[in-house]
Amino acid sequence: MANSSFPSVGILGGGQLGKMLCQAGADWHLPIHVLEQNYSFPAANYATVFHRGDFRRKEDVLEFGRKMDVVTIEIEHIDTEALHQLVAEGVKVYPQPDKIDLIKDKGLQKQFYADHDIATSAFALYAGAKEVEEAVVAGSLVLPFVQKARTGGYDGQGVAVIRYVADLSGKLLDVPCVVESLVDIAKELAVIVTRTPSGQVSVFPTVEMAFHPTANLVEFLICPAAVDSDTDVRAARLAMDVAEKMDIVGLLAVELFLTPAGDILVNEVAPRPHNSGHHTIEACMTSQYEQHLRAILDLPLGPTDLLRPAAMINLLGAEGHTGPAHYDGWADLLAIPEVYPHLYGKAETRPFRKMGHVTALGDTVAQARERAVLARGAVRIVTE
Repeated sequence: MANSSFPSVGILGGGQLGKMLCQAGADWHLPIHVLEQNYSFPAANYATVFHRGDFRRKEDVLEFGRKMDVVTIEIEHIDTEALHQLVAEGVKVYPQPDKIDLIKDKGLQKQFYADHDIATSAFALYAGAKEVEEAVVAGSLVLPFVQKARTGGYDGQGVAVIRYVADLSGKLLDVPCVVESLVDIAKELAVIVTRTPSGQVSVFPTVEMAFHPTANLVEFLICPAAVDSDTDVRAARLAMDVAEKMDIVGLLAVELFLTPAGDILVNEVAPRPHNSGHHTIEACMTSQYEQHLRAILDLPLGPTDLLRPAAMINLLGAEGHTGPAHYDGWADLLAIPEVYPHLYGKAETRPFRKMGHVTALGDTVAQARERAVLARGAVRIVTE
């Protein structure tokens, strides 16, 4: 039975982020409903009530949302027209639908930074591959550059790095896109900011990210980031500036580039719990998942202090393996001290698919990182 002390919360999307939101809400016996296509999704067995439906279908979102007091998301690629209608009907939707519209279009997102004096890399918008090629030929676009699909990209999909003229014929995406100058990057950082409807703001400690060389998604994360105190403060202030200017409610993960000259640029943002905050479950006084729930319910935000230095790795499906998931080396993984694995419960593995993550803690970042490296080497996700 739902706890009448709390409003009902509806999550659009039943992936691993939805699962971990449900787990955070369970401590309060918070009634959480999840809308997803079927019971194979990670959050299905963790929701108070699971609703079958498609968050890309307006009718499904409306039917689901009208039963909720507060609606939130775990993925941006949803029918926001329905969310706008729910708001008009009096349902609280956080993050707000117009913020989701802004963020899920990378072109609009980049233009927002330009319009609000937020430091970001130089960019231009194009209708498709032909326009990009014509700009290169005309000399208005100079190699190398990064091309991003304006909509639909996720976990490294919808991104092309174009370094040479030969790449134009094989790598260009033929979709409306934003093309950014290739930034000289010393480090990739992330800061998670949380805002309530009442305007309370909290910031999690800055993290440093390392990306998988071929899968183009975060493979390794450390906290605190190996930056000086001035850089740390500037990263937090820039992330807060983005959240404040967007006037967003809920969690905003702000991904940043630190250049060799010490400049900090906003790469892109996500309006939801994020891969760069998984470690907060064990490493911080409040997890990003609990903090998001606090924010959308307009409850006091929890402290975000780091309890222990942390390193986090994603558990990715092994190359050459597609099919029912099997975890080799699980006992070896659990033998490592202060290692906390999280499996998402995805039945099928495929190369580079996010199947889980592991957070390792230690007395120092170096010790946590060493344990994370051991964890990464201990387990392989394969098919039997």
